[in-house]
Amino acid sequence: MTTTNKPKKIFGKNANDALIDQLRACHNSEEILGFEKWFNSNIESKKLYEIICDLLKNRSISRGLASKLLSTLIEDRDKTINNLSVQ
Repeated sequence: MTTTNKPKKIFGKNANDALIDQLRACHNSEEILGFEKWFNSNIESKKLYEIICDLLKNRSISRGLASKLLSTLIEDRDKTINNLSVQ
């Protein structure tokens, strides 16, 4: 027998939908990184990359959107680490 977990909402329905709309509105790296900086400093829950993973797991966002967002966040983190190790 196969069972499925009921998708859990990360926030309330309206806040969850607003977050997804905001993520979809980010069209370039600067917008994504700017939203990540704002989100991580103003929202006292998980980090944005964890929320994106939860949204993907719950099938609330597409694989394409999640991959664009996570790729941007990982590339930025890699650049930051490389800059620190060079100095």
